[in-house]
Amino acid sequence: GHGVVPGTECSVGEVLDMGYVMAGDTGTATVKIENTSNLTLPFSVQLESLSPTRDRDRQKIPSFLTSSLQRTEIVGTQNYNGFSVFSVSPTEGKIEAGMSQDFVVTFSPDHESLYYSDRLKVLLFGKQTAHEIQLKGAARDHPMFVEGGVPLDVPVESLAVISPVAPQEALKGGPQEAVRSLLLLLEYVEGSAEPARAEITVGAIESPVLAALDSVPELQRAGFSLDGPKGALERGQRQRIGVSWVPPADLQTSDPPLVSALLTVKGDITESYRVLFMARVVSA
Repeated sequence: GHGVVPGTECSVGEVLDMGYVMAGDTGTATVKIENTSNLTLPFSVQLESLSPTRDRDRQKIPSFLTSSLQRTEIVGTQNYNGFSVFSVSPTEGKIEAGMSQDFVVTFSPDHESLYYSDRLKVLLFGKQTAHEIQLKGAARDHPMFVEGGVPLDVPVESLAVISPVAPQEALKGGPQEAVRSLLLLLEYVEGSAEPARAEITVGAIESPVLAALDSVPELQRAGFSLDGPKGALERGQRQRIGVSWVPPADLQTSDPPLVSALLTVKGDITESYRVLFMARVVSA
């Protein structure tokens, strides 16, 4: 007889990022797997969150006690309602030789979180792993998002539900304090002709959003410059705000600059982000 290798090709890489959706809404994406062999391939699909062996992983050190570089969680935030955050259809079947199969991945978060994740595994003949895809997604209660910088929050929610904005303040329409902080770390390579760079991304999920970053005089004095459009974003748009830094001539290396500015994002509510700009010179 002749041995045949059951070959398949997948339309996505190792990660499928579902992006941002509103909490309570759903997002979908399609993954296509092509059978490049001359065999009919029986397949089945598994999600790590539904794996019977997952209980063993729950005995590990809690995520919030380990550094961000050491975190390797496959399954992230889960829904409060008990239903799966991610689902896949179909879950089993056969792919004829030379044909392909579309898998529809549905993302259905029921509360705000930036850390929804799972792993999709496609098995052939019930045991051979053909593809593993990390699923990621984020949900917001309001139709806008801001991302970038060094994470200052914990990537796993506690059991407490805390609103980022006091409801009374939001209803009054009065001044709101910064509800979140972003840290941008810019490292300039000593002697380099290129400035250090970092960026923030503002996005509109469902409706137009206004964004503005106050360019305070302290930023320019410390050697920071901002670049990128400001103003309105239409539904589905993203806007990049670039930051660059060249150390000023009178920089004291023992006292690297730390300057803050306010980023205001207006959608159905107004959110404020305190952006911390930290810069330092590093040797090549």
